[in-house]
Amino acid sequence: MRALTYHGQGDVRVDTHPDPKIEKPTDAIIRITSTAICGSDLHLYDGYIAMMKAGDIIGHEPMGIVEEVGSEVKNIKKGDRVVVSFTISCGQCWFCEQTLYSMCDNSNPKPENAEAQMGHSPAAVYGYSHLLGGIPGGQAEYLRVPYADLGTIKIESDLADEKVLFLSDIFPTGYMAAENAQIVAGDTVAIWGCGPVGLFSMKSAWMMGAGRVIAIDQVPERLQMAREHCNVETIDFSTEDVLERLKEMTNGRGPDRCIDAVGAESHASNMVSVAADKLKQTAHMQSDHPYVLQQAIMSCRKGGTLSIPGVYGSTATIPMGAAMNKGLTFKMGQTHVQRYLQPLLDKIQKNEIDPSFLITHVEPLENAPIMYQKFRDKEDGCIKVVLKP
Repeated sequence: MRALTYHGQGDVRVDTHPDPKIEKPTDAIIRITSTAICGSDLHLYDGYIAMMKAGDIIGHEPMGIVEEVGSEVKNIKKGDRVVVSFTISCGQCWFCEQTLYSMCDNSNPKPENAEAQMGHSPAAVYGYSHLLGGIPGGQAEYLRVPYADLGTIKIESDLADEKVLFLSDIFPTGYMAAENAQIVAGDTVAIWGCGPVGLFSMKSAWMMGAGRVIAIDQVPERLQMAREHCNVETIDFSTEDVLERLKEMTNGRGPDRCIDAVGAESHASNMVSVAADKLKQTAHMQSDHPYVLQQAIMSCRKGGTLSIPGVYGSTATIPMGAAMNKGLTFKMGQTHVQRYLQPLLDKIQKNEIDPSFLITHVEPLENAPIMYQKFRDKEDGCIKVVLKP
């Protein structure tokens, strides 16, 4: 099969690999019909995530047709059309029983790698380093799906792939980010990042009763999409001081809830901060750019909530004194995708949301290396890429 393959920082290629096979009776094999590039894939591409190896197949937003199932798979069968959750969860451990699926105890076959860096291992994730299992990813023609009964949702309608594909990750991720923000009716919610997760966080914040949503970015096309499709106010951080502008917009109090939908590769207009962090990176002291976290902590009102769906590696320069003294609540984590699959599919089927609004590029899988560069560099208005194997 053809699959997008990691060869080093900034170097991904579509190579030929052996087709996946059933390895355990709970596995399924999916022929992928659509897959997408996620913003967090750029953290791999740019070298921010530990334990990537040359030859790894990447990608974690796939859907397709079931080709084969293991003997213990009960919920899906050959020929079914399914979306695959990006987190891999067994369904039987203590964490899965609490619906904390991204914290599954059993799906990461190499838990010692994560335990050494995090204290405990979270669930495995497709195509996202040997820290999270080294499981081959979904930017490919075929995919082995472990724990297939729990890790897929069947699409029984004729909805186009583009309308349901994002159930794999970014729609549940944006929704859980808004849920983690603990939004109360009438709240002012500030969201950093008008990329796909940020856009779904905005849509979800409105669903949860936000009174006002403010989006922060610097890319004109992304800010425009946020205004047009999510009905939000916007701040361009390349021309405005975010902290001062948010104070002005909230009569000095600050937003009630803040969502960091950017993560490790945030940008800043403060060149002193940029220079200092580049120096730390050169000295191998820091792998992330935590500018959004810094801004969100300083901007959020006292007693407010900071939700973090953005992916981080190792971040050192966080103003924890400000967070503690302001009494902020932090809620974060990988998405418990399986918890949201059916409720969010129901919203799509009822036409409450059409997730395809953010797709800007649909390309053959063979064009994936070019599209990674365009997406990373925000060229050609590139906000969300769907790949067709």
